[in-house]
Amino acid sequence: MKTSDKIELLSKLKCVLVDILDEKVWTETTCGLSQELYDSLIDTINREHIYNGWFTRSNILKAFEGIASWLDPLTLENWLSNYKVTSTDKPKTIAVIMAGNIPLVGFHDFISVLLSGHKILAKLSSDDKHLFPKIIEVLAFYDANVIDYIETTDRLAGFDAVIATGSDNSATYFNTYFGKYPHIIRKNRTSIAVLGGTESKSELKQLGHDIFDFFGLGCRNVTQLLIPQDFVLDHFFESIFEFDPIINHNKYANNYDYNKAVYLLNLQELLDNGFILLKEDESLHSPLGVLFYKRYNSKEEIAAYINGNQEKIQAIVGKDYIKFGQSQCPSLTDYADGVDTMAFLTSL
Repeated sequence: MKTSDKIELLSKLKCVLVDILDEKVWTETTCGLSQELYDSLIDTINREHIYNGWFTRSNILKAFEGIASWLDPLTLENWLSNYKVTSTDKPKTIAVIMAGNIPLVGFHDFISVLLSGHKILAKLSSDDKHLFPKIIEVLAFYDANVIDYIETTDRLAGFDAVIATGSDNSATYFNTYFGKYPHIIRKNRTSIAVLGGTESKSELKQLGHDIFDFFGLGCRNVTQLLIPQDFVLDHFFESIFEFDPIINHNKYANNYDYNKAVYLLNLQELLDNGFILLKEDESLHSPLGVLFYKRYNSKEEIAAYINGNQEKIQAIVGKDYIKFGQSQCPSLTDYADGVDTMAFLTSL
C-alpha cells in the first residue's frame, strides 16, 4: 500500500469515529461502513466495561476524540513531511508491546508503524484486547490489503525492532529480552501542574480534566501540583467540585477509600473533599484517588525541580506550559517519553 492509500484509509476511520462521537445511528451513508460492523463497534464500546471496569463508555469516547483529531489527512501529511518515509517491498516487522492503562493508548505507535511503511506485530494488553481488533476490522473493511501490515499476537517472534511501553519494572525485563534489537523502551512517567496563584476559577476547573480524565490512570494525568507557599488550596477544591461524580465509580472509590485509610492509620496530614485526597509530598507519583502537592519559593526552584525530574515527567501543565485541560490532548509530535517514534522507525 502507498502512504497516500494508508492516509485515506485512516481518514475513513476518522469518519467512523466522528459519527460514533456524534451518536449517529447507522444509515447507508454512514461512512460507507456496513451496518453489521458499525453496530458491532458500538456494541464493543458499550460492553467494554464488563471486561475492564476502567474502560467506561465515556472514557472510550474520550480516547476516540483524541485519535480522531490525529486522522485528518492534512494533519497526517504535515506530520509525515518531517520524515523520509519510503515504500519498500521488504518492510521490517516492528513488535509493539502495548500498555492498557487507558483505551487504545497504543494507537499512536500503531499508526506510526503503519505509516512508516513497516509491518506491526502488536502484543495487546490483556486490559485492552477488544477495541484494537475491532478498529482493525474497520480498516480491513475499507481495504483488505491493510491486513498485510497488521498482526496481533500473544507470543512475539520474527520481528526486527521493538517498541515497548510499561512500568519501570517491566522496562528492566524488556531491556533484558529485547536489548539486542533496535528498540524504544518506555518507563513509568507522570505529569505535574505548576500553579502561580493567579489562576482563575475557570483555569483550575480545566485543571480538573488533567487530573481526573481517564480516572487519572494515564501518564499525562497530573499527579502532583507545584504551588506557591501562600497558595490557598480551598480555592482549588472549590474549582474542581464538579468532578465529584468520579467517586461513584466503584473501582476509583475503592482506591480512594483504601489510600485514605492507610494515611489516617499512619497519622498522615490530609486535605479531603470527598472524592480526592490532597497530601503534601515530594513524590511525583501519587496513588489513585490522591493528589500530591509541593510548595515552592521561586521560579528558580521550579526550574531546578523540573530539571531534576525530567526523566520522570511526561507533561507539565500551567500558564507557561501546556494549557489547563489539555494534557490529555497530545498532538502527533508529542511523543511519549520525548522519544521521536517516527524518526526511529524511518531510520531502520
